[in-house]
Amino acid sequence: MSRAAVILIAEDEAAIATLIKYNLEQAGYKVIHALDGETALRLARQEKPDVVLLDWMLPVMSGLEVCRQLRAYAETERLPIMMLTARADEADRVKGLHTGADDYLAKPFSPGELLARIHALLRRAGVSAVSSTLLSCADLSMDTVKHTVTRGGRTVHLGPTEYKMLQQLLQQPGKVLSRDDLLENVWGKNINVEERTIDVHIRRLRKALNEGGEPDLIRTVRSAGYALSVPSLDDLENEAV
Repeated sequence: MSRAAVILIAEDEAAIATLIKYNLEQAGYKVIHALDGETALRLARQEKPDVVLLDWMLPVMSGLEVCRQLRAYAETERLPIMMLTARADEADRVKGLHTGADDYLAKPFSPGELLARIHALLRRAGVSAVSSTLLSCADLSMDTVKHTVTRGGRTVHLGPTEYKMLQQLLQQPGKVLSRDDLLENVWGKNINVEERTIDVHIRRLRKALNEGGEPDLIRTVRSAGYALSVPSLDDLENEAV
C-alpha cells in the first residue's frame, strides 16, 4: 500500500489548525503542524511534505516570505503550496500567486472544498491520494472521505469513537496497538480517560462488525492491546473471553 500523503499546516490560530488537522486526518492524510513561519520553513525542508497549507499572517516570518524562500531552494521549488488567508482581495490573491503559491483559499472555507483542492494539487504533482482514503482488511472496508464502513457488502453503523478506533486499527493491520496508543490517537493527549473505557468501545465495535455473523477481525493480545487481522486458530487463543 502506498504511504499516506503528508500535509504540512502552517497556522497559528489553534481553532482553525485543529479543525483542518481533524478533517485531514479523517481523510487519511498524515499531518504536520507549525505555529510560525520559521518553523514551517524548517519542517518543509526537513520533512518534505506533499503539500503545504500556508497561512499568510504567521508569527516570526510571514507566510508570503515562507513561500518565497521555499521557491528559492532546489529541494522545495516544486513543492505544492496553498495559501490559506482571510485576505481575499484580488490584489492579495495575485500577490500570493506571483510569490509562488499554487492555489489560494480565502477564509472561511469549507472542509470539503479544502480537501478537493488538496486532492487536485496532489494529482498535479503526481502523488496518489486514493490509497490514503480507502482502508481495508479482509472483507472490511472504510472510506475516510465518505465516512462509511462496509463489511461483506453490508453497511456497518458506528458511533464516532468506534469509527476512530477502527480507523486506527485499519491504518496498521496486524500491528498490536496498546491501550495507550488508542487513548492518545482517539481521545488525544492530556485527556483523562480510563483504560477500561477502551475495552467498552472495543466490545461495541466488535458487536457492530460481527453483526452479520462474520468472524471476529479484532484480536486481543493480553497485556499488550488490540490488532486487526484475519483470525486464525492461534489468534483465537488470545481473544478476550
